[in-house]
Amino acid sequence: MTEPRNDGKENGSKMTNIELQKKANEVRKGIVTSVHSAKAGHPGGSLSAADIFTYLYFEEMNVDPENPKMEDRDRFVLSKGHTAPGLYAVLANRGYFPVEDLKTLRKIGSYLQGHPDMKHIPGVDMSSGSLGQGISAAVGMALSAKMREKDYRVYTLLGDGEIQEGQVWEAAMFAGHRKLDNLVVIVDNNGLQIDGKIDDVCSPYPIDEKFAAFQFHVINVNAHDFDDLRKAFREARETKGVPTAIIAHSTKGKGVSFMENQASWHGTAPNDEQYAVAMADLERIGESL
Repeated sequence: MTEPRNDGKENGSKMTNIELQKKANEVRKGIVTSVHSAKAGHPGGSLSAADIFTYLYFEEMNVDPENPKMEDRDRFVLSKGHTAPGLYAVLANRGYFPVEDLKTLRKIGSYLQGHPDMKHIPGVDMSSGSLGQGISAAVGMALSAKMREKDYRVYTLLGDGEIQEGQVWEAAMFAGHRKLDNLVVIVDNNGLQIDGKIDDVCSPYPIDEKFAAFQFHVINVNAHDFDDLRKAFREARETKGVPTAIIAHSTKGKGVSFMENQASWHGTAPNDEQYAVAMADLERIGESL
C-alpha cells in the first residue's frame, strides 16, 4: 500500500516538501554560482546531493547556526569532500555565513577552500577531501558519542565512486561490529565518477548487499524525493543495534539540463554562457514550485 504524500508539516516535520524543494533549488543556485565564480570545482556531485544536503540541514539534524559548536549538535562529515560547493551552499542558506560569500569559493584569502576545512568554516565538523577518510572520522565520532553516553547522531555522505576505496569498508566493518546505531552512512549513487560510469571503472555493485554484509540496516531511496528521504531517515532513527546505510539513487548534475547524467561535469566549471543557461534552468524550476 502506497503511503499518502506528505506535503504538510505532519508528524513533527519542520518544513513541507514544497518548502524543502524551494530551499534545495536555492542550494543548487549557490552551487552553480560558486563554481562559476571560482572557475573551478565539482558541480555534478554537488547537484546530485543537493536534496540530501537540504533535508539534513533543514529537517533532520539538530544544529544551530548561531552556535555551530553546540555540544549536543548532530555531526555531519562530507566524506566526498570535493562536493564542498554543495555543503557550503546549504550552510550559507541555513544561516551559518552569508550566501554572498559563496562567490569567494577557492579565491585567495577566502575561508571557503576547495575542500571542507573545520578550522575556518562555521558548521564544518570535519576537514575532508581524501576519499575514504571521512567515513572513518564519522565512525569515530559515533563511537565517541556512545562511549560518553551522548545522544547526538552522526551523518556522513559518500560518493559511489568513493566506495571503491578500501578504507570505506574498514570503517564499515568497525561500525557494524560496534553496533553504532547513531551512525547514518549515505551513499550518493549517481552512477558516475570522474573517469566515467562506476560499473565500468570498478563496479561497487551491489552496494546495498555489501553494506548489509557489514551488519548495516540498508534503505534504498530516490535521492530527489523528499517523501522517500523523510521515511528513510525516520526509519534510521528507529533502527536499534546496527548502523544504517541509505543508498540514495540520484542524478548527477540534477537540475541543470546540460549537466544531468554527464560525467564530464564531475569537476568542470561552467563558462559565462553555460552559467546563464544553468541559472535559467533553476529559475524555471523555482517558478514551477
